[in-house]
Amino acid sequence: MTTTAVRLTALRRVHRDVTALDGVDLDFRTGSFTAVMGPSGSGKSTLLQCAAGLDRPTGGRVEVDGTDLGGLSERRLTLLRRERIGFVFQAFNLLPSLTAAQNVALPLRLAGRRPSRSEVRAVLARVGLADRAGHRPAELSGGQQQRVALARALITRPAVLFGDEPTGALDTTTSRDVLRMLRELVDREGQTIIMVTHDPVAASYADRVVFLVDGRVTGELAAPTAERVAGRMAGLESLERAAC
Repeated sequence: MTTTAVRLTALRRVHRDVTALDGVDLDFRTGSFTAVMGPSGSGKSTLLQCAAGLDRPTGGRVEVDGTDLGGLSERRLTLLRRERIGFVFQAFNLLPSLTAAQNVALPLRLAGRRPSRSEVRAVLARVGLADRAGHRPAELSGGQQQRVALARALITRPAVLFGDEPTGALDTTTSRDVLRMLRELVDREGQTIIMVTHDPVAASYADRVVFLVDGRVTGELAAPTAERVAGRMAGLESLERAAC
């Protein structure tokens, strides 16, 4: 097992004439939880999409679990995302006509595998929904739907789990439950998690916070607290306003 789950080297992404990422160098250690933060338009989502193989960078290098994504065809990139990368988004993206168990099994079925009932139930149990396998999304709360989405992301045993504002649509109590679950995945199972968030409390569950401004890394914070993260973000936003 490599000790670096994701490595970004001189990463650049230009959309039309706008530079979203401008020479980003970052390593994400295996078994760590990293939050990515920054003012609006700082490049957070673009970084996540490039790191996860959802978007091709304009320049630089992305390695996931030891594989250079730049040399992969679209087909091989799709297979890598399907087998080694998990995604959890703010929108749960569950299919309303499928049960929780069927939604969780979907990535394996798309990969041509026929998951066993015990395999699906085991991953639902990991997120505390063993007794909701037969329920459809409309019969579940928002927090339960996000847990199903998390179980769906974990069913392939991904090397890296990416989260784009995964608690953004949840109330405070439910959000904390999901964040504790993510923290436990790192501590108990060695899962690597990279999460974009705007919430200092959510970021405080991570091992470190990486800050972006104008597509560049402007600093990091280890062992973050919500107060320290909020203070750093306030400082970045003040600098941005002063520069405008």
